[in-house]
Amino acid sequence: QVHLVESGGGSVQPGGSLRLSCAASGINFSRYTMGWYRQAPGKQRELVARIGSGDTTYYADPAKGRFTISRDNVKTTVYLQMNSLKPEDTAIYYCNQDQVWYGSVLGGPGPYWGQGTQVTVSS
Repeated sequence: QVHLVESGGGSVQPGGSLRLSCAASGINFSRYTMGWYRQAPGKQRELVARIGSGDTTYYADPAKGRFTISRDNVKTTVYLQMNSLKPEDTAIYYCNQDQVWYGSVLGGPGPYWGQGTQVTVSS
């Protein structure tokens, strides 16, 4: 059974940085595409970034140039480094794992979600 646990959220001023982590249980972690999604109050959940088994990455436009997704297959953890944060980045950030091996980074989210971690950007 897949279990995803996010950490690293918090409150930060505009222009600041945060690093989110998602620890994943289960076997064959390295074969799954992982992703970060976010949901702001009153809005639908949206893609932030995805990383494939071969470290191919895809970023949604709001994340390009500011966020970096990475993974450590030994620690079975995926990270999201967020720099130059803006108030509009305020949301709950969720970790996601695909259901099948070697999924495309251009695909939709898998069925496995973490509980989320709150990120608040405010002065």
